[in-house]
Amino acid sequence: MKRMLFAAALVTFSAAAIAQTPALPGSKAPAGAEVYFIAPKDGATVDRDVTVRFGLKGMGVAPAGVARDHTGHHHLLVDATDLPPAGQPIPNDEHHKHFGGGQTETVLRLSPGTHTLQLELGDASHVPFDPPVVSKRITIHVK
Repeated sequence: MKRMLFAAALVTFSAAAIAQTPALPGSKAPAGAEVYFIAPKDGATVDRDVTVRFGLKGMGVAPAGVARDHTGHHHLLVDATDLPPAGQPIPNDEHHKHFGGGQTETVLRLSPGTHTLQLELGDASHVPFDPPVVSKRITIHVK
């Protein structure tokens, strides 16, 4: 019983600490910066293994940890319902794929059905830019 109470207290404390995490200073994005999909196109029907190519305009790509003005790295949001919160590092989970090596394409293996994809550029610390540099959300259909 004591272990269960301790575990519940730890979860509550951890959730409160995360909720109170102060926003990190976001890197400023230059006016006109855009991130977009080169492939696939919105509405495309694709195989389970789909090549996703990222496009970027008005900024450069640099690996995570490399802080250079007007550069960042890609994050691919797969079936994410909301954008990550401003001022917080973008999560790294099944809905948020990190490309901190500076990659500009990947091959995703997706289950059959309909999926959404969206790109967001993160700074050297994985924090979204201010203002956010995000693509339009696209929908693809997997055979």
